[in-house]
Amino acid sequence: MALSWTSGAWTLAALGFLSCCSFGWCEASRTSGSTSEGSRQEQGPSSLERVKRGWVWNQFFVVEEYTGTEPLYVGKIHTDSDEGEGNIMYTISGEGAGTIFIIDEQTGDIHATERLDREKKAFYTLRARARDRHSDDPLESESEFVIKVQDINDSEPKFSEGPYIGSVAELSPIGTSVMKVTASDADDPAYGSSARVVYSVLDGEKIFTVDRHTGIIMTAVADLDRETQERYELVVKATDMAGQMGGLSGSTTVTIVITDVNDNPPRFPQKMYQFSVSEGAAVGTPVGRVIATDADMGENTDMSYLIKEEGELFKVTTDVETQEAVISIKKPLDFESKRTHNVVVEAVNKHVDPRFVDLGSFRDQTIVRVSVSDIDEPPIFQPAEGTIMEVQEDAKVGATVGIITARDPDVKNKPVRFSIDRTTDQEMIFHIDPGSGAITLEKILDRETAGWHNITVRAVEADNHTMASHSAVRIRILDVNDNPPELATPYEASICEDAKPGQLIHTISVVDRDEPQSGHRFYFTLAPEASSNRHFTLWDVKDNTAGIRTQRSGFNRHEQNVYFLPILVVDSGPPSLSSTGTLTIHVCGCDTEGAIQSCNATAYVMSAALSPGALIALLVCMLILIVLVLLILTLKRHRKGQRMTEDEEDMRDNVIKYNDEGGGEQDTQAYDMSALRNLYDFPEAKSCDSGPDIRSLPQWIQSNRVGGGAEGAAAAAAAADFSVFKGYIRKKVEQADADLSVPPYDSFQTYAFEGTSSPALSLSSIHTLSTTSEQDFSYLSDWGPRFGQLAGYYAPGNPKEEGS
Repeated sequence: MALSWTSGAWTLAALGFLSCCSFGWCEASRTSGSTSEGSRQEQGPSSLERVKRGWVWNQFFVVEEYTGTEPLYVGKIHTDSDEGEGNIMYTISGEGAGTIFIIDEQTGDIHATERLDREKKAFYTLRARARDRHSDDPLESESEFVIKVQDINDSEPKFSEGPYIGSVAELSPIGTSVMKVTASDADDPAYGSSARVVYSVLDGEKIFTVDRHTGIIMTAVADLDRETQERYELVVKATDMAGQMGGLSGSTTVTIVITDVNDNPPRFPQKMYQFSVSEGAAVGTPVGRVIATDADMGENTDMSYLIKEEGELFKVTTDVETQEAVISIKKPLDFESKRTHNVVVEAVNKHVDPRFVDLGSFRDQTIVRVSVSDIDEPPIFQPAEGTIMEVQEDAKVGATVGIITARDPDVKNKPVRFSIDRTTDQEMIFHIDPGSGAITLEKILDRETAGWHNITVRAVEADNHTMASHSAVRIRILDVNDNPPELATPYEASICEDAKPGQLIHTISVVDRDEPQSGHRFYFTLAPEASSNRHFTLWDVKDNTAGIRTQRSGFNRHEQNVYFLPILVVDSGPPSLSSTGTLTIHVCGCDTEGAIQSCNATAYVMSAALSPGALIALLVCMLILIVLVLLILTLKRHRKGQRMTEDEEDMRDNVIKYNDEGGGEQDTQAYDMSALRNLYDFPEAKSCDSGPDIRSLPQWIQSNRVGGGAEGAAAAAAAADFSVFKGYIRKKVEQADADLSVPPYDSFQTYAFEGTSSPALSLSSIHTLSTTSEQDFSYLSDWGPRFGQLAGYYAPGNPKEEGS
C-alpha cells in the first residue's frame, strides 16, 4: 500500500513499512516554517505567513533477494510546488543511482532494477534534486536520503576456522572443556532470528557434547583411554533461526586428540634374564641389557633402574637413548667364591602423577641371573695391597728381613715361585727364596745412606710363567747409634775487648745422623785439654744446645786476638758416642755502644789513623785524578788527528789540485803557490798502511824551493825520485775508491787536457798510474820561466850532480 507524508513543501511516499526520521539540521532549519497542506487550506488566503519550501522525506526500505520480473517500487519523492503540470524534473545521484535505482523524472517514483543482497551491502546513500524543467533552475536544495535493504534469512551459519583440532587428557572427568567452536551468520542479527545460531553434535555425541548456545565441546564420559583410542572425529552442526523449523544450518569437523598421562606402570617382558661373564672381566664391564616397557608416551615413559639384591658386586645404569638397563661389574668376580649371582633389577617411573597412585604401584622387578665362568688366574699376594717390613741397620748378611706370601686362587692351587724385580733392586741388596718367599740380606745396610728400600716381588705359577703378579714391598731400615754427634757448623764468635764477666758470647747446637726412637739427648762439656781455661765457661742449656760465656774481663787483642775453645759433645746412645768440635772466638774492637769495628790489630791501627770519612774523601780524590788523566789523553789524541788531517790536505792541494793556466809568457808572477792552497772538505783517510810518508812530501817540496835559482832546481830535480809521487797518488786513489761514505770528488783524476799535438800529453795522475814506465818531464824546462817551478817538481835530477 502507498503511504504519503505531507510537511511543508515536499511529500515523500513509500511502499511498505515506513518510519519517520528527521535529521537535526533539517529539523532545525525547516520545522518552524512548515505546515501541513490541510492547515494551509484552513487558513485560506487571508494568512499573510510565507511558507518556506523544503524536503519532506524518510528512510526507504526494500526487501533483498527480490525475484520479480518488474522493477521493485521503492518509494516516491514529491514537493508541494509540483502542481502536476510536468514543470518539475526529479533527479537522484549517489550510490546506485541510474543503475540499481531509477527515478521517474515527472512523478518522483523510485524503483530498484537489480536483485539486492543485504549481506553484500546493507544500505545505499543517495541525493535528491528538484529542478525547473524549462530553466533547469533548482527549486529545492539538494538533500540526502537512505535506502536500506531489508534482511531475509538467506545465509546459513558458517564455521570460518574449521576444521578444528583440539585435545584433552585421558581419564578427564565428565564435563571437562575441550575447545570452543564458533559459527557466524551473515544475516542481520537485529532483524528477527535469522542470525541466532545454536549448536549440536551429529556424530560422536556419546563421547562428547557441545553447549547449545556457546559452542563449547565437553567430555561426556570419564574413561577416555589414550592407549585404547588416540583420537576422535566429531561433526558439529550450527543452525540459525534458533533451531526452529525452516532455519538454515552448517557443519564442521572437529578432531579431538587424547593426550597421555602417566597411568601405566613400567613392565618387564620377562621375569628372568640370564647372562654369563668371565671372572677375569674388568670392573665396569657390561654384563647385559634389559628393558622395561611402558604403554605411556613421552616423558611418562622415563624410568630409572635399581638393583635390589647383589648390589655390592653389580651396578645398573640407564641408557638415556634406549631407556635400557645396563648391568655392569662393580667389583671383581671370583669363580671360586661364587659361580652364580641373582641380581634383582627394579624399574621405577621417574614422573609419577599423584592423581593416579590409587591405580597401583608404578614399578616392576625382574631377576637377572649372572653365571661366572672360570679362567686361569695369576697368584694372589696376601696382603694384596703390599707389605711393609723392618730390619735393623746392623743386621748381618744373610739375615731374614721378612716372608712374602702368595697363592694360586684357582681350584687346582698350583705352586708359586717368587723373584725380585732387579730394576727395583739394582744394587742387589736383597735376595728372595723362590719357594718360601723369604727375603734375606745380601749386603750390609746403612740407614744414613738410604732409610727405605722399595722393591717389587714377582710371583708366578710354577708350570705357567705367564700367570704372574707383582707386589710392592717397602723395607724400613731401623736405626742404630753408629754416628757421633757433631757441631752443626764450624762456629765462630766475636767478643769486645771490654766484655764483662758472664756475658753470653754464642749458642751452639749439634747434629746427629742417627734417629733414635726416643729422640736425641746431647751433653756438652769442655774438652779435657781446655779444662784449665780461665777465659770462658760452657753452660749446658739442657735442650740440646749450649751457651759460651766469658769468665773474666779485659781482653786485649794485641796480646791475643783469637781463642780456640774445644767442646766435647756426647749423645745418649746406646752406645754413647762423642766428638770434639772447636769454637773460634775473635777479640774485636768495639765502639761505645758495643758495635764491633774491627777484629785484627792492623785494621785497628788504620782505623785510628783514618776515619771512615777520610777514607771516602781519599777515594773520591783518586777517582777525580783518574778522570782528569783520561780527559788530557783524549784531547791530545784529538789534536794530533787534526794536525794529520791538515798535513794531508796541504799535500793534496800542492800535488793534485792544479788547474791554473797562468797569465802568459811575460807574467812571471802569475803562478802563485798561495793561490793553490784552496782547502776542500775531503774525507779523512780510512787507514794509514804501508807506503811513503805523505806528510813529509810538502816539506820536501819546500826544501826544493828554498834552494833558489837554476842550480837549486836542478839539484832538487836530480834528487827527486818520481816513485814517491807515484806511490802517493796510488795510495790516494785506493783510499778514494774504497771509501763508500764520501761524495764522489774525483780531484785525483780530473785535469785539463792539453790537446793531441801537445808534447806534454796529459798530466792526469790516473794516466801516470796506468803506465809501467817513468815519464820524462825534462821538456818543461824549455817552456820558459813560467813553468820553471813546475819543472823543478817533475823534472828528473841531473846525473852529474848526483854523482858529484
